[in-house]
Amino acid sequence: MNPLAEGYLIGISAAASLAVSALFLKFWRRSRDQLFLAFSAAFFIETVNRSTLLFVDRPNEATRLYYLVRLISFLIILTGILRKNFDPR
Repeated sequence: MNPLAEGYLIGISAAASLAVSALFLKFWRRSRDQLFLAFSAAFFIETVNRSTLLFVDRPNEATRLYYLVRLISFLIILTGILRKNFDPR
């Protein structure tokens, strides 16, 4: 694949993740629901994760480090869901 096109697509993906993170942060400010904050944090972590691909010589999402960061973001979402469902309020 053309490196310029690959960088462009990675940038679009990072920008979309940042936009979704900002949207969930807006919802959290209105409702103070912790699930929205968890989604916002997870998408922000994904933004940083995807942005780092722009600064490496050969971008490859199949490395262990990128999967570990993605796992952390999914665990944040899972924690938010569990806290929402099992909160004693």
